[in-house]
Amino acid sequence: MVLTPSTMLALGTAAPDFCLPNVMNGQEVTLESFSDKSLLLVIFISKHCPYVQHIKGELTRLGKDYANKSVGILAISANDIVKYPDDSPEELKQLAYEEGWGYPVCYDESQETAKAYTAACTPDFFLFDSKRQLIYRGQLDDSRPDSGKPLTGKDLRAAIDAGLRGDSLEIEQRPSMGCNVKWKVGNEPAYFKN
Repeated sequence: MVLTPSTMLALGTAAPDFCLPNVMNGQEVTLESFSDKSLLLVIFISKHCPYVQHIKGELTRLGKDYANKSVGILAISANDIVKYPDDSPEELKQLAYEEGWGYPVCYDESQETAKAYTAACTPDFFLFDSKRQLIYRGQLDDSRPDSGKPLTGKDLRAAIDAGLRGDSLEIEQRPSMGCNVKWKVGNEPAYFKN
């Protein structure tokens, strides 16, 4: 397991469009699917990653806590399922069902959406405002597996709450850390460092 930090995409970057199948029902999910939401949170995940396993309960709480607020949430896995079959759409569906995630969970087979967002690790978080400009990227909080630090989601929650109020973010944005996205051989993006 290689500990990989997020790329910290430039704030203000426009959310790249995408068209991905929701593993829960097969329906296509696009950027436009969230047009009625003030904020959009895009999370890159992996079922097998211990860092995602560590936070999966908080991902459930986030979905429930913001379900009645103007926050769209989307989880995406882009891992190579030939080498990592635990990240297949069927396995993602099982994870989402077990955790009670009420938001779309998509599989990025081509890995093009992950590249467009400069996803580097799982988990990797990207929060966009109503104009779909990036206002936060980085960690959920300071907790990591075996760190002894409580899992609160405080960094991401502070960013979401500020975004909902229309306030500027006053928190330091620190990179997320986790397993690297498992790129298909020959499909590694230029920003990927092994």
